[in-house]
Amino acid sequence: MAASTSASGHPPPLLGRQDGTVGVGTSPQDSNPNPNPVFDTIPRECKAGVCVREGPDFQVRVEQVPVPEPGPDELLIRLNVTGICYSDIHFMQGDLDLPAMSTFGVRSPGHEGAGVVVKIGSKVQNWKVGDRAGLKPVWDTCGSCDLCWTGREAFCEKSIHAGLMKPGSYQQYVLSPARYTAPIPDGVDDYTAAPIMCSASTVHRSLVESRLRPGQWVAFPGGGGGVGIQGVQIAKAMGLRPIVIDTGKTKRELSLTCGAEHFVDFKESEDVVAQVIQLADGIGVHGVIVTAPNAYADAIAMVGKRISGKVMCIGLPPKGTVHLGCEPSKYCFQNLTISGTLVGSMHDIACALDFARRGLLSPIHTVYGIDQLPEVVEMLKNGQIAGRAVIDFNR
Repeated sequence: MAASTSASGHPPPLLGRQDGTVGVGTSPQDSNPNPNPVFDTIPRECKAGVCVREGPDFQVRVEQVPVPEPGPDELLIRLNVTGICYSDIHFMQGDLDLPAMSTFGVRSPGHEGAGVVVKIGSKVQNWKVGDRAGLKPVWDTCGSCDLCWTGREAFCEKSIHAGLMKPGSYQQYVLSPARYTAPIPDGVDDYTAAPIMCSASTVHRSLVESRLRPGQWVAFPGGGGGVGIQGVQIAKAMGLRPIVIDTGKTKRELSLTCGAEHFVDFKESEDVVAQVIQLADGIGVHGVIVTAPNAYADAIAMVGKRISGKVMCIGLPPKGTVHLGCEPSKYCFQNLTISGTLVGSMHDIACALDFARRGLLSPIHTVYGIDQLPEVVEMLKNGQIAGRAVIDFNR
């Protein structure tokens, strides 16, 4: 089934509505709901989604919290939009092998923010009030180690992560180091820019590290979700041939519109792996990008008999629940590679923003107001969101 396209040849932008549906419409760039006004006065308090009880039964509540004061080298950013990432749920549940948010005194998760600089520190030189800026997963790094120099700063021993070690993008006014803040270019609205800070940049990183080449097949188990659906568009722009494995009419339409050549509904298919292999020349896919935590079971099998297949891991299942592997002979005889991607680098964010600026990465989101944040987090936790959910602080 061919995907529908706009007159420009690119997928039409998909706009979310507050009723939870996703439709095709004009881009928010044409009528930006967040014009980024610069306020003469900065409030003492702002709205924030806070985790009031960490653990399996965590709760999110919207409260008023103090607006922080930027240090000499920091920016104060007023966020217009935040994305919602499943990692936020992991941080609040505490089911990864990481310290608890409360260890760092953090109550607000989130690492997908887009907004405007409203105040700068005394030593900041390359930013000014009114500049557009994003808050991303890696809040800061040492900037001087081999990992930082080679675009792997997420693994820097001194890296600081937003929403875990520093207040995240569920809080409207946030701090960010001036030297390590992502600028948002003209032509990319906040609804699009916010999810790019994590999901799009991370899947871009994964596709680059997979070294897949134009014309090759790439499977996206769980690809109808927020990370996967952006990955489908980026993969298509790179000349790859995406196959999405997910379920439901909405995710089918979304995936095909965004560039997937095929959609396999795992609830309707008698044999998902066999169907994917058959679609990929009867041999198997060249690469698998696993974006959903519950989609690892068949990932290796989708490679089939393909030589030099790549399985790229992005989705984070709770610790101890999934083990990915196979007989060593398969690695040897098929030259199989399994690798993982934590988050994208500053360079990946810039690349993904450029994809969006050129119309190759369209906004795919459902928009909610900040007071709806608790119910949106619950919806994401239960797998009820197609594409990406974003929270508008101005609604």
